[in-house]
Order: sequence, then structure tokens, then C-alpha cells
Amino acid sequence: MSDFSALAEKSLAGAALSRAEAFSVMEAADERLPELLQAALQVRERFFGRKVKICVLQNARSGLCPEDCHYCSQSAISSAPIAKYRLLSTEELLAGARRAVAAGARRYCMVTSGRGPSERDIAHLSAAVRAIKAEFPSLEICLSLGLMSEGDARHLKAAGVGWINHNLNTSERFYPEICTTHTYADRVETVRNVQRAGLSTCCGGIIGMGETDADVIELAYALRALAVDSIPVNFLYPVAGTPLGERRDFSPSRGLKALCLMRFLNPRSEIRMAAGRELYLGEWGGLALYAANSIFVEGYLTTPGQRAVDAHKLIRDAGFELETVPAEYPA
Repeated sequence: MSDFSALAEKSLAGAALSRAEAFSVMEAADERLPELLQAALQVRERFFGRKVKICVLQNARSGLCPEDCHYCSQSAISSAPIAKYRLLSTEELLAGARRAVAAGARRYCMVTSGRGPSERDIAHLSAAVRAIKAEFPSLEICLSLGLMSEGDARHLKAAGVGWINHNLNTSERFYPEICTTHTYADRVETVRNVQRAGLSTCCGGIIGMGETDADVIELAYALRALAVDSIPVNFLYPVAGTPLGERRDFSPSRGLKALCLMRFLNPRSEIRMAAGRELYLGEWGGLALYAANSIFVEGYLTTPGQRAVDAHKLIRDAGFELETVPAEYPA
């Protein structure tokens, strides 16, 4: 039986868990979950205290994507009834930033559907970012644009972008089961291009797509090997009309164990509880904060999320505190 406190100490010392120790986290009996969460909290508190960063997503271009990611309602193979529209204007993206700030967000994440950005996309988004940073200089800007070259990343950095999101989503072994129009290696290369451009990386995964515990473990080790700065962890939100739309076998306790594993293996990285928190954890969503130091509010591109005011209450009720919004932001 694993001593989870010992795993926390090992993590704090900068050492990687062994594969056997990683499996002991994912295979822990549910009755030991409180003990596991407390151990993850020990690591989280060392680097992030009890503060929680709020993030808001903006679906900057919806649908119209040629890729076949099986979890995604915007993919070419999805028949989900979603809104489809071209890239939003600078004014619309700036309005989204204002809504994010009003929700208490420290990070504003603009996401476009598609395989990757065109030169026109890069120019348009660079102009939008400059407009947003002129109004909110301390607002953290993250973009998620698909596969990206180092040159594109450098252009975005010059405009004021701080983070690029591009998730690995799962292990290399399992990746062909959820996407065939690009490879796991393509995704890794994008993350490396972002790093070479001097931008911070936002890269995580989705739990509950049919992967094994071994796949979750390999994803956690891969993120550690890439030294990812920010790790969004999603619990699969099944959307009717997608190949994974009928999956209903998600275990909330397994999701929480995966969060703890991510924290142990990536102690200094931001861990961001993303989609699925509201669907599977409900009023127990505060448990995710024992490992995660950041959450999303106000929705997930094409699926609903928790209202900011309710998320703020959840944070307080769980014994955590909202990361302070800069004084430059309007009340």
C-alpha cells in the first residue's frame, strides 16, 4: 500500500514517481481518495498556496474544421448542432476580454477551430491581442490555434501573447484511436515550436475517452518530459453527434486520481481543471482544487460551464481563495 505523503515528499524534492508509484495513484481504492487529495494538496500549496486562477475561453472561430478529433463537436465528422462562424472581429474579441475580466479571469484564452492558423489568422489575432493588451496590460493571453510553426509563434509573442495551448490529449499509444488526420508527433512538434519561440506552453489532456490507466500515466510523464508550464485536465464531456458522444462510463474518482497524478509528476506546473468538472463533480467540484490551482468558468467553446459567481462561491466554500484581479481592471 502506497504512502501518499511519501509520494508528495518525493514530488516536492523534484524526483519523478516510479511507474509502480504512478499506478498506485491511479489504482488507489476510492476510500483512500481523501488521503490522496491531501497529499496532492501538500504539493499544490508549496508552489501555489491556496489561490485559484480563473480562466475564460472565447470560441474565436467555431466549427468548419477539417480534422477528425473524435471528442470534438467542431470536427469534420461531427454532426452536433453547434454554431459555425468565421474568425471573430477584433471588436468581438476585445468584448470577450472585457467579459472575462468581469468574471474575475486572470487568463483569457482565444480558441480557433481548424488544422492550424493561416498568415491572415496570425495577422488578425496579433492585432486583436494588441488591442486587448492596450486595455488590460496584465491580462494573460493564451491562444489555441491548432498545429503551429515556430515563426507563427514568434509573431504572436511579439504581439503580446504569453501562452499557446496545444494539448497532447492522451498517450502516444492511444492517440490513433481518437484522431487520424494528424499525429501525436505533430502535436509534440507544435509544443516544441512554441517553446523555441520563447512562449509559455499550455498542454494537457482528456480523461475518459476509453484510455487505460497506463495511457493516463504516459500522458503525465510526457507532459513532465516536455516541461509544460500549464496543464489543462479535461474530463470527457460527451457530445451527441461525435464518435464519443455515447460514452457514459466516466468515474469522477478516477478523474480526481488523474489530477493528483498530474500534480505529483508536474509539481511546479499550473494545473487547470477544465471541461467536465461541472458535469461529473457538481457541488464536489472543490475537490479538484486540492490538485488544480486554476479553473475555467462561463463555458467550454460549445458546451456549458459554471457561472463565474457560482465558481467564486465554490472556491471560497472549499477553503481556497480567488487570485487577485489586478487593480488596473475596472470593478
